[in-house]
Amino acid sequence: MQWYVAHCRRKKSVKPADKSHPLGYGKESYVWSMIAAFGVFTAGSIVSIYTGIKEWNATESETNYTIAFIVLAVAFVLEGFSLVQAYRQSKKHGEALDVSALGYVVDTSNPTLRGVFFEDLAAVIGLVVAAAAMGMHAYTGEAYWDALGSIIVGLLLGVVAIFLISRNRDFLVGYRVTDRMHEYVLSELLNHPDIDSVSYLHLEWVGPKKIFMVAAVDIAGNQKEEHVAQKFEEIENLFRDNPVFQEAILTLSAPNADILKLEDI
Repeated sequence: MQWYVAHCRRKKSVKPADKSHPLGYGKESYVWSMIAAFGVFTAGSIVSIYTGIKEWNATESETNYTIAFIVLAVAFVLEGFSLVQAYRQSKKHGEALDVSALGYVVDTSNPTLRGVFFEDLAAVIGLVVAAAAMGMHAYTGEAYWDALGSIIVGLLLGVVAIFLISRNRDFLVGYRVTDRMHEYVLSELLNHPDIDSVSYLHLEWVGPKKIFMVAAVDIAGNQKEEHVAQKFEEIENLFRDNPVFQEAILTLSAPNADILKLEDI
């Protein structure tokens, strides 16, 4: 299921903008990521908790702990390696933005990276819990330790599911960019020789690493309407040429409008 969801997510989200979707299909990524979070984590949580409750008073059964611990160890190594890779990638991107790896994963517009990171993190923690529960079962001879471990893993998956669903919902309904990105765009506008001031700036994620920008600016000098329209088109194209921007729209500031300043961010 995860492979199918990832495939659908990539295929749908990279479709170019058209008349019916002028801002592109980037938000498809959040839809499919939400489906994955619900299908994988929520279902896994329900099954794990149900199994734990059902097996709480189960009778003792013969178990080969050696094989079970070997399986858990191999799974831990594989999932741990994947988690380390996701962490390194997050850390690299986070350092460029002066934020921690975890902070980057939480705030990134890339739902695939966030999903992989928390999936691996949940898997590693879950394996540790399962190993601890199995160890207590082997030590005490009480089968309810396995049931308790199953319930704890189920609760962990439920927390991850709620978090991922919530974050994807944030981006689907319209999520503003970070203050750092807002400051960068505002400085780019203010540093442009044809712009005197900026009175309004709206920046919203419309897909993984895709921003929709609307800005109200005051053009330098007293230029004619056709010249202003031409300047707007030139400035808009500068942002459109940046792969981070899906669309950029400029309009004239209203008379006596409050001016945005970098120190106010």
